Amino acid sequence: MPDKLRFLPGRSGYVARAREVFADQLSKRGLRLTSQRAAILDFLLAADRHVSIDEILKALGAAGVGRATVFRTLKVLLESDLVSRVSGPQGAARFEVNLERPHHDHLICTVCGDITEVRWPKLEKIQHRVCQKAGFEPSWHRHEIFGRCRTCRGKE
Repeated sequence: MPDKLRFLPGRSGYVARAREVFADQLSKRGLRLTSQRAAILDFLLAADRHVSIDEILKALGAAGVGRATVFRTLKVLLESDLVSRVSGPQGAARFEVNLERPHHDHLICTVCGDITEVRWPKLEKIQHRVCQKAGFEPSWHRHEIFGRCRTCRGKE
């Protein structure tokens, strides 16, 4: 049975650390932390679920954040490993903050779109042993299982 992941980004200093890391990553690319980029990061930090590009645009469009800015900002956040991409139920990208988070995988409901974060320590150990045995050095992996959640299964 997988363990559900409980992560609360409201820990003391978390938002400040995230902004500092993001500003540093932008600086390395010759960019600065603009109010639009900060708004995108803040939206992701405040989200209690995995969010789509359209949700970011809907929430921040009135504040002058455009589609190109969202795409470019997400690119930097992804390349900096501050944010990770999760597939939505139909494969569309969703995003979650990745800073200081333990590795986890996702159960994705193809009916309601719910994404549940889970951890499988035993599976991780098996993957590690298999990689060692094969002489393979993994850089990263992503495990996403698509199906129907408990609620949607009950609606049959």
